Amino acid sequence: MGTIQLSHFQDLKLPVIGGKDCESVTRTPKHEESFKIGQKISVKSLHTPCHTQDSICWLVEDGEDRVVFTGDTLFIGGCGRFFEGTPAEMHTALNKTLASLPDDTKVYPGHEYTKQNVKFLTTVLQTEPVKKLQAFAENNQQTQGKFTIGDEKQYNVFMRVDDPTVQKATGKTDPVDVMGKLREMKNSM
Repeated sequence: MGTIQLSHFQDLKLPVIGGKDCESVTRTPKHEESFKIGQKISVKSLHTPCHTQDSICWLVEDGEDRVVFTGDTLFIGGCGRFFEGTPAEMHTALNKTLASLPDDTKVYPGHEYTKQNVKFLTTVLQTEPVKKLQAFAENNQQTQGKFTIGDEKQYNVFMRVDDPTVQKATGKTDPVDVMGKLREMKNSM
């Protein structure tokens, strides 16, 4: 249910938590601010501006289990377009903010673009992790929750901007320049 429909429930006086520019939002948490759902579930906001400036990823922890809802920032094997941001912002979002999460954090992106992302990955990087992702994507409709931050670090070229093979494919060496060139290459596919 989108935030527009949530406005019909204002009489319930429930907070609508999200990015500052989302419709019907009543509260935008600060970067790394946490709140609880019930007694056990902890939710932490991770501001990841680039696709949109108010983009927030949500780290959700329940005991030892953790997932991150990445919206349009991180996709399995890819990342969102830089509609309102810069390569430097996406580099920070992916390679500092999200990459700092524990490797076993399961990834739930906002859209299922894995098959399209794999087509791009294979033009840049031909490694065993990329081949495994390609095989999984060919045999499964959905990939959300099947892969982790640790997996993304292995095959997602947008999270491998320091990899010499990725740098060679872009003709760049500075991580921010590599990020920008990768997005440009992906956009032109």
